[in-house]
Amino acid sequence: MGATAHIDFIAAAYTAAAIVIGVLIVWVTYDYRALRRTLADLEMHGITRRSQPARAAPTQQAKEDA
Repeated sequence: MGATAHIDFIAAAYTAAAIVIGVLIVWVTYDYRALRRTLADLEMHGITRRSQPARAAPTQQAKEDA
């Protein structure tokens, strides 16, 4: 009773794992692109990310110029 007795199960398991990994890669890629579009849309409307430095408010800028 060698490995050849279970080769169908082994091939099916590897195939299933490859399909699951492929689906996950496609899903993450689509989600990444959707989030990039959402971020671009928000930034186009003036909403920035918290990781970016905040812009100086007009009143603070006037105080710095004086």
